[in-house]
Amino acid sequence: MIPGKQDNNVVPMPGTVIDQSPTAPNADVVPPSDRWKGIAEPDSPLAHGLNAVLVQDSSFDANHFLTGAKSAYEMIVMAFANGDRRALRDLLSSEVYDSFDAAIKDREKNERKTETRFVAIDKAELLGAEVREHTAQLTVKFVSQMISVTRDKAGAIVDGNPDKVADITDVWTFARDISSRDPNWKLVGTGSGH
Repeated sequence: MIPGKQDNNVVPMPGTVIDQSPTAPNADVVPPSDRWKGIAEPDSPLAHGLNAVLVQDSSFDANHFLTGAKSAYEMIVMAFANGDRRALRDLLSSEVYDSFDAAIKDREKNERKTETRFVAIDKAELLGAEVREHTAQLTVKFVSQMISVTRDKAGAIVDGNPDKVADITDVWTFARDISSRDPNWKLVGTGSGH
């Protein structure tokens, strides 16, 4: 967890969840057909995947997850731009961290600095959900607008444009060990969308 940063994970408030087992009496208060309204079509592969996550973690809330995922997306993009390895280590799996770290080292070796500014995150949409053994994996498509520019040590632009807003689409996968009491989701895969 990053000191001073908002925890972007699903954490039940004290006293709000008495029984977190999948057979909790109020686990099915929402009819299954409406459970993922606005997030997944009933009986779709995404809805089935979200149901699998819910069976393993009855406190899972997809809307809360998406809110946290948007915050994590912005924090990770900014930490990468700023070369903030400490922030990245807490938010990324070791494999993703190694690849981000290699890119930061390359930037440092070439004495380049990246400046990134978010204009907006237009959309964060769940594309996939699954549980493998005790690990939940959720794939999110982010559509954002940002300004990004990379400069060399003299300040000359080598990539990007400080005056142009770029439309960015990223597809990221977050994972969490749902058998653990640790509520933290980590970024385990990145890609770009269209």
